[in-house]
Amino acid sequence: MSTVAIGRSWAACDIGINAAANSMILLFLAPLIWIAAAVPWTVLHRALGKRHRGAAMTAGLLFALWFTWFLVTWLGMPNSYPAPSCPSNVPPWWPGFIPA
Repeated sequence: MSTVAIGRSWAACDIGINAAANSMILLFLAPLIWIAAAVPWTVLHRALGKRHRGAAMTAGLLFALWFTWFLVTWLGMPNSYPAPSCPSNVPPWWPGFIPA
């Protein structure tokens, strides 16, 4: 999900060399993002899952939402790459109530 949102923000703000280069970067990053998201789920399941299943699922879901937001705002909207089509490097489809 986060790789799709990063790709959409790069495409909307015209970030990068071209679409093929951006796709290759995201293809390389996808397994790393998956591992970085799976490790905390495993730790939470081992730490909380045996006694508090609901707490483990809630904590895992909150972490997944935070991690997705962090990746999209960190990788998808770089401040070092100003784009004329995206004011303040925020794509037009990004919801206004979510901070970027």
